[in-house]
Amino acid sequence: MIQITPHMRTLLAREPLSFRYGIDGTAAVCRQVLKLDPMNGTLFVFYNRKGTMLRFLVYDGQGFWLMVKRLSSGRFRFDRVFDGDYRVLDAHELSTMIWGGDPARAPFAGYWRKIS
Repeated sequence: MIQITPHMRTLLAREPLSFRYGIDGTAAVCRQVLKLDPMNGTLFVFYNRKGTMLRFLVYDGQGFWLMVKRLSSGRFRFDRVFDGDYRVLDAHELSTMIWGGDPARAPFAGYWRKIS
């Protein structure tokens, strides 16, 4: 499984994705719609229209990983306000979203703390 770290660049696409696409179709959306290279190690996150499924695409240096998370009940909660075609997610936001929580309410200690 792919480990989510703060160093990993994670992007949430603004528009819902048809989950009929496979790896090649999802990578094409990254190239054509998001205007980004899917082979640079970025973790791309897409959602379906209902908000019940998330799809993840990442290239690990040897090949693509395509993962899907589907909720048995309820919907994924996330802020649907985007500046452009995608929104950058922090590792704690993605982890909270995967487990069905609201990333906007995720507790976060910050990226660094001043040592006294």
